[in-house]
Amino acid sequence: MASQRILGVDPGLVKTGWGIIEATQNSAQFVACGIIRPDTKASLAERLQQLHTELQKIIATYQPASAGLEETFVNVSGSSTLKLGQARGALLLSLQIAGLSVGEYAPNTIKKTVTGQGKGSKDQVAMMVMTLLPQGRADIEKAGEDARDALAVALTHAAFSSLK
Repeated sequence: MASQRILGVDPGLVKTGWGIIEATQNSAQFVACGIIRPDTKASLAERLQQLHTELQKIIATYQPASAGLEETFVNVSGSSTLKLGQARGALLLSLQIAGLSVGEYAPNTIKKTVTGQGKGSKDQVAMMVMTLLPQGRADIEKAGEDARDALAVALTHAAFSSLK
């Protein structure tokens, strides 16, 4: 059965989570995960460039075949939503430059896919990611919430993409 290496990305301007899985039609295996942390003292343009540069390094290292990216949700603050959108745009462009096909998923779709509930809590998502990827549990716990969310995006992309 063919497998596909998938990159999941949880965008953020302060912390962007990333996670890599190897997926088949019936299973997924943990490969790696982590956090990209742009310099918060840098200008917005520099931070966006840092996101791009670091994501390109991850893509070069792990050679994913496709990627999933979480869609932007609207915050109470319009300014925060705009900044998140800019970070997401830089990441989306970076994935496109790398030649990856990209699936975009709403937070509720990700939660429903991973937990079975569209209103699943962060704790439920974290528990299910570690349950579905048990061989990476220590690395996943160490990497933190944003990396777990990125792995949830990768799992969602695996569920919605055609793995043949």
